Amino acid sequence: MITLIHRASSFGEAIAIHSNHKDYTYQQLLKDSNNIALTLLQGNADLEGARIAFLVPSSYEYAVLQWGIWRAGGIAVPLCDKHPLESIKYILEDTQASVLLFTQEFQSLLSPVFETPSLRCLAVEQIDTAENGKLPDVPLDRSALILYTSGTTGLPKGVVTTHKNIEAQITALSTAWEWNAQDRILNVLPMHHVHGIINILSCALWNGACCHFLPKFDPSQIFKAFCNKGITLFMAVPTIYFKLIAHWKQYKEQDQEEISKYLKNFRLMVSGSAALPVSVLEEWRTISGHTLLERYGMTEMGMAISNPYRGERKPGYIGQALPGVSIRLADENDLMVAEGNPGEIQIKGANVFKEYWGKPKETQESLCEGGWFKSGDIAVYEEGAYKILGRNSVDIIKSGGYKISALEIEEVLRTHPDIKDCGVVGLPDPEWGEIIAAGLVPKDNTLDFEALKIWLKEFLPGYKTPRKYELLEELPRNVMGKVTKKELKHLFINE
Repeated sequence: MITLIHRASSFGEAIAIHSNHKDYTYQQLLKDSNNIALTLLQGNADLEGARIAFLVPSSYEYAVLQWGIWRAGGIAVPLCDKHPLESIKYILEDTQASVLLFTQEFQSLLSPVFETPSLRCLAVEQIDTAENGKLPDVPLDRSALILYTSGTTGLPKGVVTTHKNIEAQITALSTAWEWNAQDRILNVLPMHHVHGIINILSCALWNGACCHFLPKFDPSQIFKAFCNKGITLFMAVPTIYFKLIAHWKQYKEQDQEEISKYLKNFRLMVSGSAALPVSVLEEWRTISGHTLLERYGMTEMGMAISNPYRGERKPGYIGQALPGVSIRLADENDLMVAEGNPGEIQIKGANVFKEYWGKPKETQESLCEGGWFKSGDIAVYEEGAYKILGRNSVDIIKSGGYKISALEIEEVLRTHPDIKDCGVVGLPDPEWGEIIAAGLVPKDNTLDFEALKIWLKEFLPGYKTPRKYELLEELPRNVMGKVTKKELKHLFINE
């Protein structure tokens, strides 16, 4: 029995989801997902792990399809509405999906795959009312979800989680963040990602709370919902908070005060999925009265580490292990490092994924002796909390025998009064191994480079980067591909 769905019957006529200006109860969600499940089964007893892909907006329909797939015994494969057709085809082919569900707004995009012989394509709007039928008793160890990684080191990999994995992820967060039936959370995150699926939607439905969907990111609509919809929780990525801060500054002072009044009544605000700049945390705290709760997780394990709901939240730190999760920091030989030394975050617990879909070698390589999952993220444990230093392959710059955190340097650069944003990378160098390069976005499109040189010498040498810096006013061609996504304007290199 899938516990998440079984629990819904006890919430009855409580509002489960607000979507497209309508409220939907738990009873409606159970009824409609039952209809989808029977439609998928076509008279069969159990889908027995068949992969069912679906592409719908962030909405009530998303929850109905996900639950319907699970109740029929299938594996849900949510697709991203921002992906081009080739990326969608890759996932359909990799998972060998047998059914593709979609809403009519995506019919034109998906039409080239409709003639695939092995793929049954169904528009959600055209699904008839199901006949009566019996649904299978789906065990918790059944695979439930395949989410695809970003594919930064090759083609994207399908991360397979079971219902038991998902239940462990939900219960850990429900305990740590004290979810309750009175909660109402606004969901503006993509629904092909663990943040939106587990941390928000599934946690809300597990606890009898309400998930309020906005179909797309719109700062004015978000603030409107904050003030008029009784929202008590909000979870987002740092970029969203950055954009909300910028939008809030455009309001008149009276409107700013009104928004801030509502924000102060929230129960909890969370940031994750990327490092939160301390400057953004502090600005949002001034606006909302909340110190954002930072947490750490991955597609392969859901959430594993979190700052406390009650207790001190230290800027720049991600907190402690969640209930039921074991964490250790290890060196290149998978041996634990001493406290205060950097090491790779390794995780063990019921939350950790089952496998990479169709990739047994990669699955085995992601684990070390004792079943510890190797995250690839480097952190340090100090003063009772973990602090992320960066991704081992991207954010840790190995220069002259030192391991230097690109994220730490970025935090220092963002304190400069003339720098709006920045990105730090390591560039290959025959003498040092790697040298440090930073792209800088000026606040007013200009920078005093001579003054910045003096500032760099004053601040950065004490920040584990003791060598000389030289500023370049043009971005070298050979690094353009690495930094254009951040729209970086200038570069400095230490030599």
